[in-house]
Amino acid sequence: MRILFVGDVVGSPGRSVLAKILPSLNARWEGFDFVVVNCENAAAGKGMTEKVMEELFAAGVHGMTSGNHIWDKNIFYPMLASEKRIVRPANYPPGCPGAGYTILERNGKRLGLLNLQGRIFMPPLDCPFRAADAALEELEKSAPEGTNIPVLVDFHAEATSEKKALGAYLDGRVSAVVGTHTHVQTADEQVLSRGTAYISDVGMTGGHGGIIGVKTETVLPRYLTGLPFKFEVCDSDPRINAVVIDIDDESHRALNLARIDERIDV
Repeated sequence: MRILFVGDVVGSPGRSVLAKILPSLNARWEGFDFVVVNCENAAAGKGMTEKVMEELFAAGVHGMTSGNHIWDKNIFYPMLASEKRIVRPANYPPGCPGAGYTILERNGKRLGLLNLQGRIFMPPLDCPFRAADAALEELEKSAPEGTNIPVLVDFHAEATSEKKALGAYLDGRVSAVVGTHTHVQTADEQVLSRGTAYISDVGMTGGHGGIIGVKTETVLPRYLTGLPFKFEVCDSDPRINAVVIDIDDESHRALNLARIDERIDV
């Protein structure tokens, strides 16, 4: 199984980059069984809308993960509750719309998708480690009797230490743990000792010419004055940050994880 996981898609520049490059990536890598993106910043840099969701699916996306900004547009809550191909962090309290895990199915193959959010330098939430245990147990029950499925985990977190700890905790229990949220791609991609692919942060897809997807001139005043200032999505230096993960069909151990960081003219 070959998976393309795309780091945080930021606004219309990120969506344009993804739509333009996805066909050539498919050709270059001889096809992906599943394309998964983190979508929490896809609508004007914060949150999601139904229109943006449909645009991403039409571009060739099969599943979406998210994070803390998925709640920024409450108009999307009903869709989050009904669309099974989109997940939000599983360790939000009971009663929040949507689900933290799902099973994607395509061309006879299945992929478990699990979303978690960190707690260090992030809003207080339930334990992501315990939430992972509970979700994996439910995913196992959902699989056809006598089988198991590969599982991809998006850990939306700030601290590298927390991400690496979850990677170690889930090593051998899932096929991949990929980090999101910081919008800065890390260079620590590896396959852990028990067969789980790992990277601390996939990065972001969109305009890299500003500050983590936002125009520099709308970010600096907040740091210089401490006052609120409206951010604007950056559209310069458009890039895709993503990873390609190859997974053995029998053992579900990861065979390889390769980083993608490419500039795209849109």
